[in-house]
Amino acid sequence: MSTSTIATSAPLKEPKERTPVRPARVLLHVFLVVTSLAWLAPLLWAVYAALRPYAETSEKGYVSWPSKLTLDNFKNAYEQSDMIHYFGNTLVIAVPAVLLTLFLSSCVAFYVSRFDFRINLSLLLLFTAGNLLPQQVIITPLYRMYLLVDLPGITASGKLYDSALGLVLIHVAFQSGFCAFVLSNYMRSLPHELTEAALVDGASVWRLYWQIVLPLCKPAMAALATLLSIWIYNDFFWALVLISTGENMPITSALNNLSGQYFTDSNLVAAGALLTAIPTLIVYFVLQRQFVSGLTLGANKG
Repeated sequence: MSTSTIATSAPLKEPKERTPVRPARVLLHVFLVVTSLAWLAPLLWAVYAALRPYAETSEKGYVSWPSKLTLDNFKNAYEQSDMIHYFGNTLVIAVPAVLLTLFLSSCVAFYVSRFDFRINLSLLLLFTAGNLLPQQVIITPLYRMYLLVDLPGITASGKLYDSALGLVLIHVAFQSGFCAFVLSNYMRSLPHELTEAALVDGASVWRLYWQIVLPLCKPAMAALATLLSIWIYNDFFWALVLISTGENMPITSALNNLSGQYFTDSNLVAAGALLTAIPTLIVYFVLQRQFVSGLTLGANKG
């Protein structure tokens, strides 16, 4: 008895119908493109102005096609503003302020997130409430306090006013609340079994913080370090209020050296502003991966 095999072919898949593009999605993309161009326009305009000689700009105006582009404005801005000196002043302020802020805020976050006490919530609210106070409100009392506080042998002037220490302390005070809030929320997401097991093994509280919890917070710490570096580096308000000696000013205040009393070369100022932005770009690109991972942690949790 012979058997015959019948070859059966798989049914052909029908081509998928293309989903029609909704008008709302088109409007969304148009809005995003316009918003991106609006954010990039000042930067592109600053680059364009910095590459043009001022003589050509004054003759033809800013809205004109350039006959030549040059890097002379960057060279002149670097030399005339004594940029290296003011970069050093900024580093003396920014680096200690960022490190102190992260250390103190992580200590507060560790306490309120890993231990159960009655004042946990109140303590966190106290730190966070400091961010709700506008900085301009306390200019007068803070200015008077800085003039009255004597620190002989600690600062060159003997006072908090007109010193790098004064700027470091004010940045730590204003940024610690935000960092403590972010880190406490992140630390609460860590398993409590880690610290409980370490306590059973006889680990001290400091060891719990330094060797167990803090290494797990590297993405969040990197994200906060990036934000703090940019915020503190770009500060102009407190540097203008609490620093009076020109040699002690950070880089943002030192840009005033490029402006004259009766005449200001806008092209030169644009070149100087672009040069001062380089360190913040370096910080962002170095910590970019950690910054993005720190922002997206917990996004998939229900």
